[in-house]
Amino acid sequence: MEQEKEGHFQRRMQVRHVVMLSLGGVIGTGLFLSSGYTIQQAGPIGAILSYLVGAIAVYLVMLCLGELSVHMPETGAFHSYAAKYIGPATGYTVAWLYWLTWTVALGSEFTAAGLLMQRWFPDVSVWIWSALFAALIFFLNASSVRFFAESEFWFSLVKVLTIVVFIIIGAAAVFGIVPMEGRETAPLLSNLTADGWFPNGAGAILLTMLAVNFAFSGTELIGIAAGETVDPARTIPKAIKTTLLRLVLFFIGTIFVLSALLPMNDAGVLESPFVAVLDRVGIPYAADVMNFVILTAILSAANSGLYASSRMLWSLAAKGTIPRSLARINARGIPLNALMLSMVGGALALLSGIIAPDTVYIALVSISGLAVVIVWMSISLSQLLFRRAYIKAGHSVRDLAFRTPWYPFVPIASFLLCLLSCIGIAFDPTQRIALYFGIPFILFCYAAYYITARNRAGGGENQA
Repeated sequence: MEQEKEGHFQRRMQVRHVVMLSLGGVIGTGLFLSSGYTIQQAGPIGAILSYLVGAIAVYLVMLCLGELSVHMPETGAFHSYAAKYIGPATGYTVAWLYWLTWTVALGSEFTAAGLLMQRWFPDVSVWIWSALFAALIFFLNASSVRFFAESEFWFSLVKVLTIVVFIIIGAAAVFGIVPMEGRETAPLLSNLTADGWFPNGAGAILLTMLAVNFAFSGTELIGIAAGETVDPARTIPKAIKTTLLRLVLFFIGTIFVLSALLPMNDAGVLESPFVAVLDRVGIPYAADVMNFVILTAILSAANSGLYASSRMLWSLAAKGTIPRSLARINARGIPLNALMLSMVGGALALLSGIIAPDTVYIALVSISGLAVVIVWMSISLSQLLFRRAYIKAGHSVRDLAFRTPWYPFVPIASFLLCLLSCIGIAFDPTQRIALYFGIPFILFCYAAYYITARNRAGGGENQA
């Protein structure tokens, strides 16, 4: 058996790996399946505006993360920044919120992957496929950082190419270059305002903001990977700029095409709006092609998710707030104990989705939906306080390798945009449950930190 030791992470990720890791975490079922729901709720114009606001919010947050992660390239980055500049209890809470987000996602992704396989293998149990995919994802993460990064690169590439092809075909259909079934003339932009500019009111944009922000979640994986990238001062800024540009083009381009080609009332009830569009354009085997792509998207998100959750556990353990055995890194640069515990957490989330879908699982999903926005808020506030402390210590802003522009406007604006989406869910009965479960969980994390800190102090341990 391989001897484990207190080791260190290996800097093996190149720019293309970090970019695809981030895209892999972001482009998933939120875009391929849930985008139709956003169009139905906010209307075509409202959905486009909602995704634009979401893109601006994530761009501002990533500008904040860029300065922090280049200056302090750590694995599990933003948990460390929150602990240092906001407070250790906040860092602890942010880490558990983020860990829970990806762990719950693992459970739902393995289930979804098994269900997708039913299309081709209806006689094989869903749970057999779920177990096989879980084993595959664990193997990819446990092998080596480079092997994980390469697998994620190719997983993500399938999604990226699919979206590019979809946008090109869709745009051609919008302007009549490619004919659509049942239409003699090009739809152009008639669907965008067919039911009015804001059929459900402008307030619907605010109500869909949490779902949109959740769709953009995963971009922050760039910060988590900072401790395992080659030359972070060059890699991280380049990855941030490249990722954000592609995300805006992919998300806004996709939503524009879907909104232009699908009537508003059809979009939300379809299994996948992508399948509907490709069917109407007459692409053969459209459903099978998209089934494969969505399967790839789910496995890619699970791959990124297990990576992110294991690094968060490692970061907590490295700071001594949870057992230090989870901070062990093996000879291949993998925190294997943290990886295994995260996989167990994903399995428990999967089981709760079967055994207690209306109680335990709905609570977990609600907390994880809110958690991403809370994490983004912590990144913005950490950068605001870091810059203030950096200048107070006598340093010059010009010495920073990557500077968040327009300080302090960017961190304040990004914080307020995220806060706005949290306020919005209080007015939506279907999303309000996130506050009912999320706020008590956050308070529980703070209480747990102070209780364990007191116990450590009582036991004579030194606190970092």
